[in-house]
Amino acid sequence: MSHGQDQQLERLTFFSDAVFAIAITLLVIEIHVPEVEGGGDAAWLQALGHLVPHFLGYLLSFVVVGALWAAHHRVFGMLQRFDPAIVWRNLALLMSVAFMPFSSALMSTHPTERIPEMFYSLNLFISGVLQWRLFRTALRAPFVAEGVPAEDIAAMRRRTIALPLMSTLSFVLAFWIPGMSNLPLVLMPLVVTWFARGGLKRRSTVTTPVV
Repeated sequence: MSHGQDQQLERLTFFSDAVFAIAITLLVIEIHVPEVEGGGDAAWLQALGHLVPHFLGYLLSFVVVGALWAAHHRVFGMLQRFDPAIVWRNLALLMSVAFMPFSSALMSTHPTERIPEMFYSLNLFISGVLQWRLFRTALRAPFVAEGVPAEDIAAMRRRTIALPLMSTLSFVLAFWIPGMSNLPLVLMPLVVTWFARGGLKRRSTVTTPVV
């Protein structure tokens, strides 16, 4: 890779890391310190109890954003050349990730309401689809580094199916049981691992990273 291409790929990676870091930080900023009149242990415990949905929403969204960043980090580590085609696809993904603190706060504030839960699931679905689109574009010859196993590339592509699938299921459940609709998202680590190992598809027999 030329020095110019190396710089462009590094700048894109650093910019992406910064957006992920800001988004994951804003998740906790949305949790506001409660105001307790008169003080007392019971009052504080009650106030913190009211924040439990926000804590759970923060934890769930932290895991989702963290997983998106980890996959992004791994894929960009597989690249050896800069591809201009990934710039806007990458920006689209970052736009949906940067929006997640708002959708997470909306869902956490109204954890049993249908529309906030569906809105949050829709945000995750869009992020998942945009991640799938970005990785499909990035992981192709001649941009993939030499020596990256074809099975690793196939596994990364399969992993991107998990978030759109589970967020769709969460969206549907939110229509009927909004208070429990995030359960599919809690299973995301297991589903991602399952897809990475093959899922319903047989293991790829491709020997080169060419699409």
